[in-house]
Order: sequence, then C-alpha cells, then structure tokens
Amino acid sequence: MSFSRRLFLQSAAALAVLPKVTWASGQDLVAQTAMQQIAPDGYPETPVWSYGGGVPGSEIRLPQGARLQRRLVNNLPQATTVHWHGIRIDNAMDGVPGLTQDVVAPGKDFTYDFVVPDAGTYWYHAHNRSVEQVARGLYGPLIVEEADAPDVDHDLTLMLDDWRLDPETAHIVDDFDNGHDQSHAGRFGNLVSVNGRFDPSYPVQSRDRLRLRLINASNARIYDLALDGLTGWIVALDGMPLETPIAVGESFPLAPAQRADLIVDVQAESDTVTSLVSREREGGFGLVRFPVSGRAAKAARSGIVPLPPNPLPQMVLDGAPLHRMTLQGGAMRWLESAQLGETELSGRELAQLGRFWALNGHAERPNEPFLDAQQGSAHRIEFVNETAFPHAMHLHGHHFRLILSDGSLGPWRDTVLVERGQTRQIALVADNPGDWLLHCHMLGHAASGMMSWFRVT
Repeated sequence: MSFSRRLFLQSAAALAVLPKVTWASGQDLVAQTAMQQIAPDGYPETPVWSYGGGVPGSEIRLPQGARLQRRLVNNLPQATTVHWHGIRIDNAMDGVPGLTQDVVAPGKDFTYDFVVPDAGTYWYHAHNRSVEQVARGLYGPLIVEEADAPDVDHDLTLMLDDWRLDPETAHIVDDFDNGHDQSHAGRFGNLVSVNGRFDPSYPVQSRDRLRLRLINASNARIYDLALDGLTGWIVALDGMPLETPIAVGESFPLAPAQRADLIVDVQAESDTVTSLVSREREGGFGLVRFPVSGRAAKAARSGIVPLPPNPLPQMVLDGAPLHRMTLQGGAMRWLESAQLGETELSGRELAQLGRFWALNGHAERPNEPFLDAQQGSAHRIEFVNETAFPHAMHLHGHHFRLILSDGSLGPWRDTVLVERGQTRQIALVADNPGDWLLHCHMLGHAASGMMSWFRVT
C-alpha cells in the first residue's frame, strides 16, 4: 500500500469526520501522546504528540483584553515549552528555552499567565526541538474575539499542516534531523490535513457568509491558496486587521506560521460543493470542502466592513536606523564559514555539526543581540536573502509593518516571507521590553542555524 499525493490532496475523497472545536475551560494544557486518524479511512491511526489528546489542541477562545492562564503539564518523553505565536506578550511568558524560560522537563509543569491585548487569529505551539515537536502535532489555535465581531453565519478556524507518514503504518517518519531537508527547503509531508483531518467537510447554505481563520502550522510548506465557488476578502493578516480589505484574486500565499482571516460568501447553489483549494504544480486540490444545501437568503450580502483596529503603536520612521540581516547558506549557496558561539568554523565543519544556515555570519543564536533597542524607538530591518530558498522570518513579542517598494507602509505582520534572492524591509516600534527571538519559521532552518535575537530595554 503506497500513498498517493493526489489522493491526499484531491477533494473528492470520502467524507472526513468534522473535528470538534472545544471552548477551553480547564486551566491545564497537558502535553501527551495520543492516537489520531490523520490518514484517510482504511489507513491505521497515527501516534501523535498533542495538547489534551487531539491535534490540533483545544481551541482557546477568549475576548480581547482577557487574561489567559494555562498550566503546561508535560507528560511527554522530551522537555518542552509553549510559544504563544503572534501575541504581544510579557517576555517571561514567551516560551523560548534559554532566552525567556527554562525547558519544562518530563513530569514537570509551568504556568503561563498573560493578558491578550489584540483581537485576532493566533496560535500556540511547542518551542523546544520545534522541528520535531510541531511536526508530531504540538500546536493549537488561539482566537481573541473583537468586541464588535463581523456579521457572519459561521466562524471557522482552519489549521493547515502537512505530515510525513510511512505509507504502511501511517506513523510519522522519524527523520527530523534529515540533513537534506535542513539544507534545502525544509521538511515537507506527503499528506495535507486541516484541523488534523484529511479532507474535512463543513456544511453551508447558499448565500452564507463565512469567516475563515487560516493558520499555517506546517514545518516548511508555503501554500498557494484559492477559492472555488466562494468569493471574498482578506480582512486580517497575522491577526492584525487590514485598514482596507483585499479582494481575493486568483490565489494568495500563506507561509509557515502566517495567518489570514477571510470573509467569504457562498456563491454556489444548493447540491454543489465549494472548496478552499491549494494550487500545486499538478493543479488545484481541495483542502476543505463546503457542501452546499439550501439557501440562507435570496441575495448575497453586499460589501465588506473592515475589522476594528488593534491598539498598535504609531509608526514614525523619520530618523529610524536601518539594520541589515543577511540570510546565508543552504544547498547551492553553501556557507564558506560562520561563527558558532565565539568560534569561526568552515562550512564543512558546520555541516558536520548540522549547521547549514547563518544570519549575519552566525550559525546559531549569537551571544550578543542583533539589535539593542531603547523601548519606544523605531527601527527598520532589511532582510537580504542570499540563499536559493524562501524563508519566513518571524519576530517574537512584536508586530511590524512591511515597507513597500514605493516607501509606503504595508500591513502589520509578525512573519514575513522573503523569497530567494529577495530583499524586504520592515518597520518596527520596539515597545515590548525583554529579550526576543528572531528566526526563520521554516523550523528545520531555525534548528540548523537561522536563529537570532533582539533586546528591548
């Protein structure tokens, strides 16, 4: 029995069981092993690592400005931590081993306690040995609700992931330190899931309006997403509302760790199927199906109202210094040398240690910060990608604005996709004190060198 990529991605497969979305009410977030039917029916269940017994972990949903309290209980065979991705959080709660907290050893616990200042779509995931722990299923959605929510018929959270499964056993392939993956595009799977299921289905009616909260939890896959039988707008990116919603055209990219909130209208008539589609070289493949039955209204709603803004700092760039971060290494652009701690090593020596990438000549998180910023100061960072592969650069504890080619400011993000050979600038107000990680969210790239940090004092 062998896996077919087309089988995994096409939307005409048997109906998958709709995963139950849970309103988290307990105070414990238990990291534990579990079994889950990730591959299509007829394949064995997959052993996973999970929060609370399922992948994704229970949806945590709470109002803007609320306090989130969760005690992480580690029942796994490895030490772990939790990073609350995209939340402008107290530094001690950020979940980065060796920078903001110690690892939580097996059998131990740690309590996370912080306020969520911004409404939007976020997520939480393991941040120790992330290339393995996230690939095994340690992630879940974190939804912070606006006081004035948009008028929709369904509010759906959709977490996209790809799994590398053995086609006979459906077990996760245990090759997380694979040098080929780490030195190339990263770890790709042979099965794409949404909310931990293959080809899930959400029933809708014609003329329904949906809010789709898309989260890319994959290790390295960049999705090129499109709508089939739906029309809509992107209203938020990485949790932050757009001042002017963007109409969805042919497709749009979603890099690892990025999120996109869509408001979509069901245009198809009853007894048809609409889809969220992944565009691949082989064609378009359905990720999520929306079977249409009946009609909600005689006519579709007209127009779209932007989401209410979050309380982000004012961006004034006059006099803001520019800091250059060069992305180096990887296959076809191998490192000649880089620093590992205080030692300069050759590219061959680094490769033998599993280090294939560097940021500004450092093949691991350096001793000194890339940026030492005074609280409240504005800065520009220029990411220069000298490698042959794209990288999703993520800043902890802050959102930033893209600086567009004409010098204007683009949308707020926390993760920016820098394509091969590309240079992208961002603008940052360093308003959250502490030591913060800055890294590539292709998790194999981070594990093999693309890791830095900045300080706000």
